[in-house]
Amino acid sequence: MTEPELTYEGRRLPRPHDEVVDQGLGFDIATLFDRRRALRLLGLGAAGAAVAACSPSTPPSPSTPTSTAPTTGATSGSAAPAALSEIPEETAGPYPGDGSNGPDVLEQSGVVRSDIRSSFGASSGTAQGVPMTLELVIANLAQGGSPYAGVAVYVWQCDREGRYSMYSQGAQNENYLRGVQIADPSGRVRFTSIFPACYPGRWPHIHFEVYPDQASITDADKAIATSQVALPQNVCDTVYAQPGYEQSVSNMRRLSLSTDVVFRDDSGALQLGTVAGDIASGYTVTLNVGVR
Repeated sequence: MTEPELTYEGRRLPRPHDEVVDQGLGFDIATLFDRRRALRLLGLGAAGAAVAACSPSTPPSPSTPTSTAPTTGATSGSAAPAALSEIPEETAGPYPGDGSNGPDVLEQSGVVRSDIRSSFGASSGTAQGVPMTLELVIANLAQGGSPYAGVAVYVWQCDREGRYSMYSQGAQNENYLRGVQIADPSGRVRFTSIFPACYPGRWPHIHFEVYPDQASITDADKAIATSQVALPQNVCDTVYAQPGYEQSVSNMRRLSLSTDVVFRDDSGALQLGTVAGDIASGYTVTLNVGVR
């Protein structure tokens, strides 16, 4: 007699004789995304047409530039929606540096800073690359979208070579491209950084976590939002033509926003940064972030 096929939430178990938690990374990732989609659908049903009205229009195609000349100071990326939606909750990835997966930079004195290009404390390295300023404007959706002043925002990203400080070979002893800022009365935080690389398997991005206040940053469980900023393709193509970013060119050819493991749900519509600037003066990446 044929043994019945064992399933979990409608999907076949690849290891039917093991526990659900031991089905492997691929099964776990699929479960995570299925649950996230379900939560979004439930949220839409609860809010009804009001939420639908807050949704952005058709997301830009990842292969179609939204600016004809990013090197002349034009803007690129998504425009802020008329009514801000909640930022999608995303994975912190394997290199958060917040104590949830190994080292904890948030326990170190000096992590609250605006210029994150150089390491601090006992480390001394500096990340090289095209200059970039990151501006996140945090809104409190529970208070009608008012500025979320006083929240602490922790950002981290890879360097020009695609390495994460504190984790990657050649950068384990550094803590550059990591830092915290406290939102001003307009809910804005600003970081001076470099344009990140595109490494194999992921669309170019920047990670961030939002905490209720500065005192909360030493406990990763207190983060009220974890998400990522996506970078527009036309600006990436321009930056990756510069010396030092050679590996990013071939990596980008294999990727799109619609297939990226994080941004594929909506092609990054709510996470695609607006970019202004050029190679000579550097770029400014801005994203409006709705948090509950």
